[in-house]
Amino acid sequence: MQKKTKMMPKTKIVCTLGPESRSVEMIAKLLKAGMNVARFNFSHGSHAYHQETIDNLRSAMQLTGISCAVMLDTKGPEIRTGLLKEEGKPIQLEQGKEITISTDYTIKGDVNQISMSYKKLAEDVKPGSVILCSDGTISFTVLSCDKENGLKKNVNLPGVVVDLPILTEKDKEDILKWGVPNHIDIIALSFVRKGSDLVQVRQLLGDHAKTIILMSKVENQEGVANFDDILKNTDAFMVARGDLGMEIPIDKIFLAQKMMIHKCNIAGKPVVTATQMLESMIKSPRPTRAEATDVANAVIDGTDCVMLSGETAAGGYPEIAVQTMARICAEAENTLNYDQVYKRAVLNAPKPMSVLESLACASVQTAFASKASVIIVLTKGGTTAQLVSKYRPNVPILSVVAPDVREDDLLLTNKDVFPVKHGLVYRGIVPVLLTTPAGVGSDYHCPEKATDFGIRCAKNKGFCKDGDTVVVLCNFGSPFLTTVNSV
Repeated sequence: MQKKTKMMPKTKIVCTLGPESRSVEMIAKLLKAGMNVARFNFSHGSHAYHQETIDNLRSAMQLTGISCAVMLDTKGPEIRTGLLKEEGKPIQLEQGKEITISTDYTIKGDVNQISMSYKKLAEDVKPGSVILCSDGTISFTVLSCDKENGLKKNVNLPGVVVDLPILTEKDKEDILKWGVPNHIDIIALSFVRKGSDLVQVRQLLGDHAKTIILMSKVENQEGVANFDDILKNTDAFMVARGDLGMEIPIDKIFLAQKMMIHKCNIAGKPVVTATQMLESMIKSPRPTRAEATDVANAVIDGTDCVMLSGETAAGGYPEIAVQTMARICAEAENTLNYDQVYKRAVLNAPKPMSVLESLACASVQTAFASKASVIIVLTKGGTTAQLVSKYRPNVPILSVVAPDVREDDLLLTNKDVFPVKHGLVYRGIVPVLLTTPAGVGSDYHCPEKATDFGIRCAKNKGFCKDGDTVVVLCNFGSPFLTTVNSV
């Protein structure tokens, strides 16, 4: 029990960058502590603000030599209350007193009347409906409410199917005018309610959809009901427990989380568990016991990533929060029976398997049987390594990505690099870009030279040493070649 885990966890860590973590110095510390994905929360901040942050992120990556994926988290079609008559001065609502809710957003609120931004509110709610505001701390029922105060609070309508677009005009501008020019890797879509929402976003992105992961956030009952349809159409998933916790009964949140993670694991799609994971670390250098257990249970459930929000964006201990998260994840991973995890994955796998998936699955079994130290995957698009991750080996997956370049084109493009960044959201994958001393040309797709490169990388990262066994799965040059090598 006293033994400390030294290696970085297989579970990936998403960190929200904000006022307390956007300097080059702090971002470099987060990268060294274990940050794999940097989240940009577009519910707050201007394009100029986020541009300065992403420029600092690039500087920190260059400084540390550590790669990091970029996530744009959309504000989404939120419903909010309007401003108050006396700005900066809250109102006190009285329980039992009648209050009028208007959809005229220009109305300034007081104790008798407030406004909400959802135009179809009167059509979609009915007597007895519950309206929750400010993360559930304000509750309106028929002619009554709990006493609370505030302005521009978020609003939830539990059980109500709202008629709102998946992307607001602000979201579209954030994606097309900031995200695409900055070559972001992931778009986290807030309030996804059905599979067709993803189709709309891909139409907006056009060709850029090929290089950007669409990550769906289900945050209401409609989304939970349509989960299978959403999962079929999405690239990745986020268990966003904040708004979801106001839309479904609090005692059922853990069931929703386990269901979503389980189905994502079966589909082989990466899943992020988010919201209040180490919330107390905003103000404290140590998490609560419940928070540590929450993180560990998400790892044991099968999550690919865990996410920090206010802990890194606005907290007093961002670096310590990431270090703590990494240690908890690594310890939780050490408790897993990987043989059982593998057998469950095989049991739930599609029948018949594709040739590529069957070889990915077999490479994990080979690693178990040969007691290999690492699985090296030689790939061009990253799909092969992602399939290996689905079967949860007990060793790292070194994904060696060969860029698709020609001898007359020496420049790497975003198309060449995106498989490396995408690997950063899959459990166990450590992606690297294949480089050769001779430059470009045939060396890039020579299995023997790529294998040598992969073994050198694995040794440099401490995954293996002389005398160890490694499994190599190659999906270029000689198609579908699996070998067991002695280092």
